Amino acid sequence: MKHNKVGSVMKTDVVRAQYGTPFKEVARLLAGHRISGLPVVDEDDKVIGVISETDLMVRQAQIPDPYEPKRRSRLAELTRGAKKQAAKGKARTAGQLMTEPPVTVHADNTIVEAARVMARRRVERLPVLDEEDRLVGIVTRRDLLQVFLRPDSEIRTEVIDEVLVRTLWLPPRTIDVSVTEGVVTLAGHMERKSETEIAVTMTRQIDGVVAVVDKLDHRLDDSHLKPDDQTLHGVADDWLRKL
Repeated sequence: MKHNKVGSVMKTDVVRAQYGTPFKEVARLLAGHRISGLPVVDEDDKVIGVISETDLMVRQAQIPDPYEPKRRSRLAELTRGAKKQAAKGKARTAGQLMTEPPVTVHADNTIVEAARVMARRRVERLPVLDEEDRLVGIVTRRDLLQVFLRPDSEIRTEVIDEVLVRTLWLPPRTIDVSVTEGVVTLAGHMERKSETEIAVTMTRQIDGVVAVVDKLDHRLDDSHLKPDDQTLHGVADDWLRKL
């Protein structure tokens, strides 16, 4: 079983800027292509930073208001974050405006890995790199959500083929598998408890699965046994040794 790769959902026509791209050109690129961010690359197409609409707004917000009273204290400007904001407020090029280091993923990363990076780093898009760390695409939250548009029938087929048949070596109709709106229900009898756990765990990892309803039962409870116990044998051995 393999998760879909980022390369399968990314867009390859990437709007980008270079370090010396003028501020107004960056604004035109964002507005003209109706996007809220873009990567900044060097002469080798390696990503050196990213620019978002927020960065441009910082630039605009830093323009002095002639009617605003002058600040008496400039202590806030001494903090690291404030210095960065002040520098962006004076930016004239993409290189001065960009946020660095960039948050990126590789084309061969899984969709799950990319989603975790987005959630952890709180970004809406990720530049996608090849094996030589060159820009080859861009992936957005919307792109990653495509995985949940998989038909129920396709998910059911993968559960049967990849989990039950290829991993657990069970005949296709041994376990009843039904899928409704991405929710998979597994029902039936299995030999060991460890095998039911493997079936549920692997099913949860399939792209497009929203949840798993476990209606499996077992004849032998082997949860108290160690992987090297002589009574353990069969297709679940490798999985148990990894636990």
